[in-house]
Amino acid sequence: MSLYAQYAALLDGVLDDLVAEGALPAGLDRRNVTVEPPRDAAHGDLATNAAMVLAKAAKTNPRALAEAIRPKLEALPPVTSVEIAGPGFINLRLTPDAWRDELRTILGQGDEYGLSTVGANERVNIEYVSANPTGPLHMGHCRGAVVGDSLARVLEAAGFRVTKEYYVNDAGAQVDTLARSVHLRYREALGEQIDGIPEGMYPGDYLKPVGTILAAEHGAAFVDKPELEWLPAFREAAIKAMLDLIRHDLGLLDIHHDRFSSEAELQESGAVAEAMDVLRSKGLVYEGTLERPKSLDPHDEWEPVDLTLFRSSQFGDDQDRPMKKSDGSWTYFGSDAAYHWQKAKNADHLVNIWGADHAGTVKRVQAAVAALTDGRVDLDVKLVQMVRLFRGGEPVKMSKRAGDFVTLAEVVSEVGKDVVRFMMLTRRADAPLDFDFMKVVEASKDNPVFYVQYAHARISSLKRKAADAGVDLSSPADLALLDDEELTLVKRAAQYQRVVESAAMAHEPHRIAFYLYDLAAEFHALWNRGNDDPERRFLVEKNPHLSRARLELALGIAQIIRSGLDLMGVAATEEMR
Repeated sequence: MSLYAQYAALLDGVLDDLVAEGALPAGLDRRNVTVEPPRDAAHGDLATNAAMVLAKAAKTNPRALAEAIRPKLEALPPVTSVEIAGPGFINLRLTPDAWRDELRTILGQGDEYGLSTVGANERVNIEYVSANPTGPLHMGHCRGAVVGDSLARVLEAAGFRVTKEYYVNDAGAQVDTLARSVHLRYREALGEQIDGIPEGMYPGDYLKPVGTILAAEHGAAFVDKPELEWLPAFREAAIKAMLDLIRHDLGLLDIHHDRFSSEAELQESGAVAEAMDVLRSKGLVYEGTLERPKSLDPHDEWEPVDLTLFRSSQFGDDQDRPMKKSDGSWTYFGSDAAYHWQKAKNADHLVNIWGADHAGTVKRVQAAVAALTDGRVDLDVKLVQMVRLFRGGEPVKMSKRAGDFVTLAEVVSEVGKDVVRFMMLTRRADAPLDFDFMKVVEASKDNPVFYVQYAHARISSLKRKAADAGVDLSSPADLALLDDEELTLVKRAAQYQRVVESAAMAHEPHRIAFYLYDLAAEFHALWNRGNDDPERRFLVEKNPHLSRARLELALGIAQIIRSGLDLMGVAATEEMR
């Protein structure tokens, strides 16, 4: 349990005491009560909004409630002072030993430090990537993959049970186009001259190996056959080959899903019809027509069509949505609704990581989840913006092999998994991200990948140098030798669990990257003070006791960096090369 968690528990005990004394009503909702760092460090070490949150329900004013809480907090041994600020915020100052104890906790718990139970073992299904199985993954897919996988790691660290899912869109017209494109490569493999790829086909060279395999397996048996005879087999072979390629590419980033769910199998199982029947039983499906689209030119002809509609507007959507077309086939939304219902049967929360081009479908799918689960399961959709690739400030040319984009595999091959994963989290998911091949590998403070990794590498080198200098690493460190400036770094490190929890609850894994950069910056600042004053270095000549204490501080920071990088799927660097 981190220091912040300890004081949250202590505050909860103080509030229980006030309830027992009759100074506070029982049964108040305390979920929004927090213990956190004050916005201004000059105001103290900890701050709580307890009085501000509870006063209204307690039918008192916040400052009066703060005054009732104050003496009980002052009685806690590590607390040196309690101040009430403004209308009722409570600021606490702790003894320096409280932070020294926290450093010992960080080192003692190791990889367990920062783990939380805030998720209460609730089940989260997180769907990410879900790219059409028509080719290799590109950098847009890459960003969604890293955001999704890192969020899954953060959720698990926060105490949730996580299922990582990939939805395979293998029932649409695009997979028939894929099969036809593979048939072209099959004929090419048998010696036929292919003069250019017809428009609408997939042009990438990545389909050539699939055509070669099919040529070896079937010979010329399907060269002149009608499409109906070869399309199903070629479609199946092509989808399998593309999914194998996608799994391989994701593996380059150490990303592995628990489930690959097929849209085609979903439709064949009758799940879409079942979902619609459930909605119909609730009076949420009807036969009707949509209004004329407002975006349609007034002079354009438009004829209403009878459709089977879901009353999604009752659940916050802009209009009702068709689940079945007039020809009796399911709409994309119909399949989406059924798919999310299937996921919701084994989850308490659903999270989707989608490309920004799917923004228009968010409300309707959330409406379907709310209707099908009677509000039991919530759906949060995180939209991921595009990645723009540069080399030395110039846009990167497209890939011939892929057809019209730079592949994930090409980027990982050039700069490495860890650089790619870290960079994908250096911006909020909903903000565009520029990825410059030269900048992401430069040794500069402006490169967050280098800056954080350099902090860990410095500490690793420090440990080696300490052993060479004769510092007894097995001896207990006298942390009383650490001064206020050094303890300020411990205060930053102690926020790690709070960052993990907030990143998990907000579904924003980039918060880990932001926090690590700030922590690294404070560590580097402390390190650099020794450039001008040898007595301020981490290893002080002829002062092994102080060196040992400062090394312990550094090792604690390294532990936090290592743990945070692990949540990002990045390996901590021991030595910069």
